[in-house]
Amino acid sequence: MSPPVFIFIISMFINLSHGMQMPYMTSDPKEISGKSFDYIVVGGGTAGCSLAATLSEKFSVLVIERGGSPYGDPLVEQRNLFGYSLLKADEYSSVAQSFTSRDGIENYRGRVLGGSSAINGGFYSRASEEFVKKAGWDKDLVQDSYKWVESKVVFMPELTQWQSVVHFGFLEAGFYPYNGYSLEHTQGTKIGGSIYDTCGKRHTSADLLGFGKPNRITVLLNATVRNVIFDGNKTRAVGVRFMKSDESSSKSYKAHVEKHRGEVILTAGALGSPQILLLSGIGSKKHLKDFDIPVTVNLRGVGRRMSDNPAISLLVDRFSQNRTLEPPQVAAIAEDYKFILESEVLPTDITTTRISIAAKIAFPKSKGRLRLNSTNPRENPSVRFNYLESEEDMEACLEMVLHLQHVARSETVTLFLGTQSQEKLLGGDEELKSFCKENVRTYYHYHGGCVVGSVVDEDYKVSGVKRLRVVDGSTFEESPGTNPMATVLMLGRYQGIKILRERETEKEEEDERLLTPQGSPQPQP
Repeated sequence: MSPPVFIFIISMFINLSHGMQMPYMTSDPKEISGKSFDYIVVGGGTAGCSLAATLSEKFSVLVIERGGSPYGDPLVEQRNLFGYSLLKADEYSSVAQSFTSRDGIENYRGRVLGGSSAINGGFYSRASEEFVKKAGWDKDLVQDSYKWVESKVVFMPELTQWQSVVHFGFLEAGFYPYNGYSLEHTQGTKIGGSIYDTCGKRHTSADLLGFGKPNRITVLLNATVRNVIFDGNKTRAVGVRFMKSDESSSKSYKAHVEKHRGEVILTAGALGSPQILLLSGIGSKKHLKDFDIPVTVNLRGVGRRMSDNPAISLLVDRFSQNRTLEPPQVAAIAEDYKFILESEVLPTDITTTRISIAAKIAFPKSKGRLRLNSTNPRENPSVRFNYLESEEDMEACLEMVLHLQHVARSETVTLFLGTQSQEKLLGGDEELKSFCKENVRTYYHYHGGCVVGSVVDEDYKVSGVKRLRVVDGSTFEESPGTNPMATVLMLGRYQGIKILRERETEKEEEDERLLTPQGSPQPQP
């Protein structure tokens, strides 16, 4: 049986049990080559799937995903195997792809239908009201979009053993009030939503494709987009050029958008979307010249204002055997939303685990930049986040470490682990600064590179060209809430609805023009 047929049968089998009909999926680029669609969505990740499902209500959509299907993969689907996908990362075919920033910090990005919602901890928490207000979004449509996502892939978790312990540790350390189960981003300690259901099965954004009009969606898997194709005047996106994601294929294929209203929408994430824009000639003229890429739009903001939330992780139990793996279910949110703490049990290898309590700086001031390494779209771009470069970030890190120590030394945590913490508390600015510099890590919440107001406008349209948008976390100046997944899922739905409304308005205006004879006198007010 050929791989495309096998993938399609597996996806159908898995999702029919959920009452969903999934769209047609193939890994054969020849099936797509030369075809036209109303919309081409580049990246079947957290935003891309909710966007594609929404657009399919009225239009044909091609989703191009550089990875494979999540269905039938236990490393994706089973909570008791949480974290193993990060241990299995390779260069071309794994669902998690590792990259090391120029800061020297190892990080990961999703490479599978469902994107990083297929490899993360599954913690679901909405953005704060302040974030929504600053973004200039329609509050009611935001709420409706969150609810649409939540009704399909979000569940109330039953606290696992360690999560029950650590949430008391957060309270002992002073993270009040206790908010119980809540999807809102609110100060104190809370249980968040989860994309793992009560049976321990993960539901990725890929599931959302089954809630659109599947007969209007085509999914091309294991295909990497080389660049966006423009018309002769380089003023309008007309399609994309793509290739197989394996390391050896060099043949390119093309797919096009419908001539009059079609659009290309990049949803390839904070690394992928700016990389594709640069490979398409949209970016700093000087940087593009280094790679002999013809300039389409000299747009200096592409790849700039990259940010990642500096995190510190304290190991409280290392190399334990027979502990159940646990994704984060509880969060402690500090006053003024300054720090966010979570904990998890992750594998270190096939037989041992580690328990860590980690915290991130919610609103770092330090910014970095993404650049191309080469013109090979399969290769990770180069990115530096400049962790703790800002003195304000360093001061925040010192305070954050003190919070972590209070949780790690709480009576509840030490009693559960059977330890009496005798380690000396870190103290003094110099000792704390040294600790922060040596131990800064990532929460995997990186963002930026196509920021609204710099690269895209308020409608997420790329400046300087028509029919090209970016809809994903690369458009964020800061990371929303405890985990950006909820807001990125919402964003795909939100922008999809906005686009449908925009198209309806355009149609009404065009119908009105057609009904008005040219040259006829217009009615006077």
